Amino acid sequence: MTDALRALLAEPAPICAPALLGATIAGRGVAVRITEVEAYHGPTDPGSHGHRGMTQRNRHLFGPPGTLYAYRSYGIHTCVNVVSGAEGTSAGSLLRGGEVIDGLATARERRGLRPADVALARGPGNLGVALGAVLGTDDGTSLLDGSGPFVLTLAPGLEARLASAPPAAVVEELLAETDAAGVRRISRGPRTGVGGVAGGARFPWRFWLTGDPTVSTYRRHKGAVD
Repeated sequence: MTDALRALLAEPAPICAPALLGATIAGRGVAVRITEVEAYHGPTDPGSHGHRGMTQRNRHLFGPPGTLYAYRSYGIHTCVNVVSGAEGTSAGSLLRGGEVIDGLATARERRGLRPADVALARGPGNLGVALGAVLGTDDGTSLLDGSGPFVLTLAPGLEARLASAPPAAVVEELLAETDAAGVRRISRGPRTGVGGVAGGARFPWRFWLTGDPTVSTYRRHKGAVD
């Protein structure tokens, strides 16, 4: 693990999450460039799995920064999260979407339905399937030192930026960057499918690469409150 990645993952999830865009998670024959994430911020966030404290099921969310926290969505798919912040704070970033940049044939075989390449890891469940993530086996493993099945690598150029400025300042710059047409490179908004105030405008903690075709469709929860 590099010093830059260590510094980033020490930050709370709402700061860490945008900087994970463009990063790569690789293992089991597949590499995915992350294009969409959601931040969840522990006990102060009613949308977080750690909001009501530690249980046997969510205990790895309380682990050290760089831990993989996995959970089962709708009883079907394994969703992958990157733990960040101080150990014990139960903060993490859900990997909601990405582009398969290596291992296309393997990812397509795992998905089974022969979707288009851009759809192979679109959505958190599909991303978990494409990677071959396994609930129980992978939950609690490290994404940093090669001891687990997957390794997280920051986007090209981000290491140098984090080495020369605090992570919060770098992320502020990332969120302000625009393309030649003046469109922000990173978009943000409420989280997908989260009810109550946690799914409303008070928690604009879904971040995605603007216009990227591998980003999932936003679906507001019918019970979300602004």
